[in-house]
Amino acid sequence: MKLGPLVLASLVALSATLAAKASERAMPGVTNPAQAHQDYILKCQGCHRPDGSGDDRSNPPMRGIVARFLTVPGGRAFIGRVPGVATVDLDDERLADLVNWTLHSFDAEHLPSDFRPYSAAEIAALRRNPIRLDRVATRARLVEGFSSEEAKQAQD
Repeated sequence: MKLGPLVLASLVALSATLAAKASERAMPGVTNPAQAHQDYILKCQGCHRPDGSGDDRSNPPMRGIVARFLTVPGGRAFIGRVPGVATVDLDDERLADLVNWTLHSFDAEHLPSDFRPYSAAEIAALRRNPIRLDRVATRARLVEGFSSEEAKQAQD
């Protein structure tokens, strides 16, 4: 059976649409996974590396850790206020997609069961007050809370 060019083009378009819809279901809060990934490549991976591993000095790793910030008080706000997020030249909607994509892509295993994706409005509010000089100390304090939160959960 030979398919005509119009039928073949329609099947390709349908396949792309279905793949995009499947990605949306797999990543709540990410309306355009392909765009979010491209934004990561252009805006983040130069410092945080393609795999999110960072360098643990000036560009902290995200792989296996970034969603853990959502489990400690102040961690959710921290993600939206770090300089690289708060000052990036993306609109709030694309930035919310990028942050949500990053959480799903680099640390899905630590996403809380009640994870609420970042919205454009939340990102807009957080980035109005970026963390500047105390970024390193704030991050260290939050990371210290990871172990106490895990201990607390183990006792429950």
